[in-house]
Formats: sequence, C-alpha cells, structure tokens
Amino acid sequence: MSAVLSLYLHIPFCRKKCPYCDFYSLPAEESLMDAYEAALRDRLREWGGRLSRPNVHTVYFGGGTPSLFGAARLMHLLEAASAAFEIAPGAEITAEANPADVTDDFARALFASGVNRVSLGIQSGNDGELAVLGRRHTTRAAAEAVWLLRDAGFRNLSLDLMLGLPGSTGETLGRSLDFLTSLSPEHISAYLLKIEPGTPFAARADTLSLPDDDGAAEQYLLAVRALAEAGYAQYEISNFARPGFESRHNLQYWRSGEYLGLGPAAHSFLSGRRFFYPRDLAAFLSGNAPVDDGPGGNFSEYAMLALRLAEGLSRAACAARFPDGAARFSELLRRAETLPARLILCSPERVSLTAEGFLVSNAVLASLLS
Repeated sequence: MSAVLSLYLHIPFCRKKCPYCDFYSLPAEESLMDAYEAALRDRLREWGGRLSRPNVHTVYFGGGTPSLFGAARLMHLLEAASAAFEIAPGAEITAEANPADVTDDFARALFASGVNRVSLGIQSGNDGELAVLGRRHTTRAAAEAVWLLRDAGFRNLSLDLMLGLPGSTGETLGRSLDFLTSLSPEHISAYLLKIEPGTPFAARADTLSLPDDDGAAEQYLLAVRALAEAGYAQYEISNFARPGFESRHNLQYWRSGEYLGLGPAAHSFLSGRRFFYPRDLAAFLSGNAPVDDGPGGNFSEYAMLALRLAEGLSRAACAARFPDGAARFSELLRRAETLPARLILCSPERVSLTAEGFLVSNAVLASLLS
C-alpha cells in the first residue's frame, strides 16, 4: 500500500431527494445520524489499526448532504480520523454543503472544525431552473452562503454548475456562468445533467424539454470557453480551477492513487484491490464488511483515468508505473494518431483529449484501449 492515502466519508442523509439524483441517501433523523457518526468513528479506528497509520493528505465529506450532518459531527469524525491516521499538515479537507444549510454559526463552526474547503451545490444561477431541479435554495441564498463562508475564513470554495438542464439555452447558461463567476470561487465543477434510471426525472424524461445532443455539446463548449476567459483552467472533463486550486482529493482518483471510502455506497482502492460498502445503511450500522470488487490499477484503467485530465497520459508516467508501460504507451499513441486532431492531442511523450474530445470521451477511450 502507498504511504499516501485519501479518505472519503459518505454522509447519506438529505432533507429531501432531488428528482435527478441517484446517490445513496436517506431522510435526516437526529438519532439515526448520531448512530451513524458512532459507526463511522468505529470504522475509522478499525481501519487505522489495519493500515498502520498511512499519511492522509485529503479528506472528503460527500453525500447526501454533509451540511445536514452538522459541523459538530463532522468535527468529531475529523478527530477520529486524526487519531486513526496521520493527517498531513496542510491536508485538503472538503465538505459538501447545500447553500440552504449555511448560516453564520454553521460556517464558523465548520471552519473551526478543521474543514478548509467547501463544495457548494449551487447548480444554477436561475431561480426557475433551481425550482425545476428541486433545490432548497435560491440564487440569493447561494450568494449569501458564499459570503458567510468567506466571512468565516474559507479561502477555498468550489461551486457546482449543471449543464443541459430542462428548458435551458445558451442564454440561461450564460446567466448561470456570470452568476457563479461573480461569486469568485477558486474552483467550479460544471457537468452535464445525466438522466439516471429510477429517478423521478427518468420517469418523466419525455416531458422535460431537455437539449438534444448538439445543444448539450454547445452548452459544454460554451462553459469551457467562458470559464477560461474568467480565469478558470480546465484540468478535467468537468472541473475548472484557478491555478493551485485543483481538487487534490479528486486528482488522487484520476491519478490512480489509493483511497479509503467509508459509509454505504463508498468505494475504495488499496493495494491493487477495489472494494465497496453496499448501499445499505442498516448493514453498515451492523458492522458488515465491505464487498470485494476485484483487482484494479492495470494499464487500461490507469490510462482511462489519466485521459480524463487535461494533462493526459505521459510516456514517462506509464514507464514508471508498469514494466511494459513505455511499450503500452507507444501502442496507445499509434492508435491516437489515427483519430481526428480536433479530439486528441499527440506528441511522442504525451496524449491528451481536447474539450471536444472530452465530449465523446467514451468513444475515444474505446478506440484507444480496446
């Protein structure tokens, strides 16, 4: 196992389920959240003893809605993580939050807990779109949440933006982009809405007035251009940052680093194996073991993840990681050179996708890695 580890803690509670969401979450009840906090603390102790105190350089509270869990519970979990692992000085510690949950007291308590990065699920800069998405906040509440977090001391904020929304156009997206960039975050995640099976949106997909494939592609490329002009460099398919504010936690995934995920629906990659906890809160509270998900980290997987990044895949990194890495890179490069230049950039030492390539990344990766 690597000496450097990322830690993900899933907080599976929401005030209500958004109609597009298929993440594992349940209604927030105080007694249930107390029991879950205790279970997570137990798991942290167990894994800390099993892994010989690796160096944890990122911690991420995802959900669900971690802000519903409360700053005090998040602080208790960070204390348990610090007792079980070596939390590196300057570690990136992120908590996702719904803007509707951010009060002055919450923001200050969250900052005092040790969290130093907040990811706010704003999703749109248009109140009508927020209503369609079933969000609990308005644009005014979103702006107020950012101001409160800044006043509390946060200097690393990430804002989420959804593209391809029902009834959306380039004009409505432009207003959302103007709104988010006016809040001056350090990081923006901008991703296309995907209609997931089993969600309320899927049940009424024919009535949603979604942009067609060409319209969604135009919105994505518009976002890439507008964010670049506003000083946010694209470093991954859906992620943009000011220099030095790329998500270190997510880069750990995309660079095939090791991570431990705790909670129902959380996945892990350690010592070449993948495993996960099932989407079952009762089973997690009962102490059930995670499920093995097979080996991970082979060349194809490594290349697939690397090509999600704007930096792409390098010959040197392949050679350093795999005995036949240089040869495998050469074969991938040969295939890449047959693809249109608008989709992929090639040099003898590196292969990377363009913004247009990111739009059809599944097809490009199938061509490169079949």
